[in-house]
Amino acid sequence: MLFLPAAALCCLCSALVAMAAQLIQDDLTLTRRVGGDVSFSCRGTDQCDYDNDVGWIQKKDTETFRELLYFDKSSCIIGGKFDHPQKDDFSAVNKMNGCELEIQKVKLLHSATYYCFCWKRVPHSGYYYMFLSGTKLFVTDEPVVKPVVSVYPAASRAHLEGNSSLLCVASAMFPPLVRFSWNRRKENEEEWLPAEGEQLELRESGRTAAILLVDGDALYTYKYRCSVQHEGGTVEAQTEQEVPAPAASCPPEREPADLPALQQADLSFQSQCRVKLLCVLYTVLIVKSLVYCCGLSLLMIL
Repeated sequence: MLFLPAAALCCLCSALVAMAAQLIQDDLTLTRRVGGDVSFSCRGTDQCDYDNDVGWIQKKDTETFRELLYFDKSSCIIGGKFDHPQKDDFSAVNKMNGCELEIQKVKLLHSATYYCFCWKRVPHSGYYYMFLSGTKLFVTDEPVVKPVVSVYPAASRAHLEGNSSLLCVASAMFPPLVRFSWNRRKENEEEWLPAEGEQLELRESGRTAAILLVDGDALYTYKYRCSVQHEGGTVEAQTEQEVPAPAASCPPEREPADLPALQQADLSFQSQCRVKLLCVLYTVLIVKSLVYCCGLSLLMIL
């Protein structure tokens, strides 16, 4: 059984940051039932060196990285398999996009993320891994469900610095993994272009959200649109959000001087409300208990 050593994992992680754009795995997830067939594609391998070899790695949620096999990207001939418990389940198949990793008769234990990698020669430095974000395989009878996508203006302290933020939420989907992208267009134009800005993703059970930080120094008013890539297809938000150009004459907002006093008063008001709600709750419980006792006594008398 071969495990990638720590040093190799460090190289893989470094390659992921530096060279991820050179290889492309189009599928974020794949869903199959037990007994079905599945294949994983990997594009951009024409940039690989070292005897034209392309390899695949498996990563289960509770385990480390495991190498599966490598093959010649031109002929799809397998050059070698590693000491994996299910090594005979994996093979190479030649399809329209080139050689792909194939699993015939999928089993539950094949549920994992599969990464395409190859070796890239760097002058005077040797070879480095080119590595991707992977494709996750879900083995289940549950059907694929597209996400429901909504976009909102997100409240943030960034507004105090002249910036704006937009929130895009994808929910009620299966598999739960999605990829967000943003486009924008000027107010009086029709062409949509990729939007620039920092993006933060938040994941929780049943939904995933992306927050886009929009530069407040823009000279024009833009409309923004959120798109979500999913195994069931790309879904676009039904609504658009407008981010107006900032007014040059408006000074930046300032926090009130007595903000600490206001916050303290707000906390005191919240505490009073909680005490009153608890009193009402206990009163209701006592009344219910009395009614129950009276009813029970009446039944016993009758």
